[in-house]
Amino acid sequence: MRIDAGNESTFSDEPLVIRNQAGFDKPQAPPTSFYGKLIKYGAIGRVTLRNHFAYVYDFLIRSIFLIIIMYIFMQLWRVTYQGEGSALIEGYSYEQIIWYILFAEALTTSFPSLATKIEEEVKNGDVGYKLTRPLSYIGYHYVGYVSEVSIRLLVNVCIGGLLGVMMFGWPSFGWGWVEFLIVSCGAVTINFLLNMVLALCSFWVEETRGLEFVYHKMLFTIGGMLMPLELFPQQLQDVCRWLPFQTVLYFPAKTMVRWADVQLLSMLLTQAVWIALLAAVVGLMYGRGVRKLNVNGG
Repeated sequence: MRIDAGNESTFSDEPLVIRNQAGFDKPQAPPTSFYGKLIKYGAIGRVTLRNHFAYVYDFLIRSIFLIIIMYIFMQLWRVTYQGEGSALIEGYSYEQIIWYILFAEALTTSFPSLATKIEEEVKNGDVGYKLTRPLSYIGYHYVGYVSEVSIRLLVNVCIGGLLGVMMFGWPSFGWGWVEFLIVSCGAVTINFLLNMVLALCSFWVEETRGLEFVYHKMLFTIGGMLMPLELFPQQLQDVCRWLPFQTVLYFPAKTMVRWADVQLLSMLLTQAVWIALLAAVVGLMYGRGVRKLNVNGG
């Protein structure tokens, strides 16, 4: 079908073309349905999974590192509990603390470096190529990120879980497995958005790895990787409740080991609020960053 500006439409078997005032034909891309988008993003996820399955040695090295870290934490917390002379510290037993750190560490080591990837794309010009694709740039990276985290987390939980079972026997997590999976979805999304905020800074600054380093240290401390937030001073706990870092590691790890005590709906609501806020920030930064690329000649 051909549409001439100012003239009547004529129907034919030709593809839809719009003729502008200068007389040039501009082909219009067919609209993509929601199902079509799912197929495209699903293909991206499958390719990401297939690529990472090819690097078996990376998984083995990461798993060995996880075992070494967990062995160190086991010795530190064993001495801590012996020094306290109590079976519980802030409601956590020694076994619960180790399982908590295991799942927090499994998540931490599952997160790839998004800032480094996008920084390289901006430096070598690949970002311009990807912006021309019929895909959302943020959505493209999100699907690849979730796929990579999924396979890494599965391997880490299996390796770490085997270590935990050898130490304490089979755990009685009950519904904690289900709640962990649900809360982890929000945790991975929030971590992606926080990393994307840092990564998009590469549109304005040369290096973002320093920002990423600081962010990782925030996760290690006030994010609850080293220990549950209940072990922090009350004033610091109050500050942490107003920050998004607790939703990334503390929420999922606590949900697993103390699933009967957590307020799941409150956790999910907190994650939803942070996802909405961070998504708005990412959208604003992305829009301004793309305009900056266009103004500077891409």
